Amino acid sequence: MACQICPNCKTDAFNWKVDKEESPLTIWDCGNCNYRAFENESDERNCTKCGKKTESKLKDDKKEYWWCSNCNTTEKKKQHL
Repeated sequence: MACQICPNCKTDAFNWKVDKEESPLTIWDCGNCNYRAFENESDERNCTKCGKKTESKLKDDKKEYWWCSNCNTTEKKKQHL
C-alpha cells in the first residue's frame, strides 16, 4: 500500500487501515505527526480540482472535510443551516 500526503503535516506518511474492533470506518493515520482521521467509504465524489472520483470525506476530532487522494487537496465541508 502506497503512502499518501498527510493533510495535516504535508509529509508522505498517511496510511489507511481497517480495524473493525476499533471503528467501522476506515482509519487514516500519519506516521509523521500522529494525525488520525476516519473515512466513511460511502462518502466519495469526483474531486472538484482534478475531476477524478478519488475525493473522500474525512473526519477528525475537530473537523470534517473533503480530501482527494489523487491530487492531495482538501476542501472544508460546507455547513448547512
